[in-house]
Amino acid sequence: MYELRNLTKTYTRGKDTIRALDAVDLTIPQGDRLLIQGPTGGGKSTLLQMLGALDRPTSGELLLDGTDLAKLSEARLTRLRSENIGFVFQSFNLIPTLTAQENVETALVPLGVKTKERRELAAEALESVGLGERRAHLPAEMSGGQQQRVAIARALVKRPKVLLADEPTGNLDESMRDEIMDVLERQWKEHGLTFIMVTHDSAIAKKAPRVATIRKGRLTVRENAGA
Repeated sequence: MYELRNLTKTYTRGKDTIRALDAVDLTIPQGDRLLIQGPTGGGKSTLLQMLGALDRPTSGELLLDGTDLAKLSEARLTRLRSENIGFVFQSFNLIPTLTAQENVETALVPLGVKTKERRELAAEALESVGLGERRAHLPAEMSGGQQQRVAIARALVKRPKVLLADEPTGNLDESMRDEIMDVLERQWKEHGLTFIMVTHDSAIAKKAPRVATIRKGRLTVRENAGA
């Protein structure tokens, strides 16, 4: 699935050069569930953006199924994201004027899916996250946990290979956190996804089979026995 080789990302801030990723080597096989932790500013979000083809490395290789993402044109990267990668964010990123159904359908528009099929797939995706009866509701009419479920349905409706989640439980209380994690883990198992998630929550990290810790751009990976 993913192969990162000597992956480096630097930024210039005034006279300083910031190494957000520093010679990262990492293999993420198909169907893996990897959790990424680390201090603020350590490189977690930068790494996730690289995996999501939202940014390019300064040097090194970033291979997805053998294709080096750093060498693709913007048009090909956009198509790859639309077809193969689903994103879930802390802030939900739902369009407030659209219903749950319509928000989920937006993920299928760039793929050219026709209206009837879009409606059917979106309804099915909402049903799979337990919101079949809330399809006509606007985001403001739903709880934070329900909004995140809509965001998960939107990420998965196109049936991607990869699901990337950036602090998806960060805005939720403990009970909603556990509920959303149950939804994410069930979807990972049922669809054979490669699931990569950034979180500060140690309780979530303890349950992940593999945890990558990134500090000052350097990455270490540990296996969680019994997770």
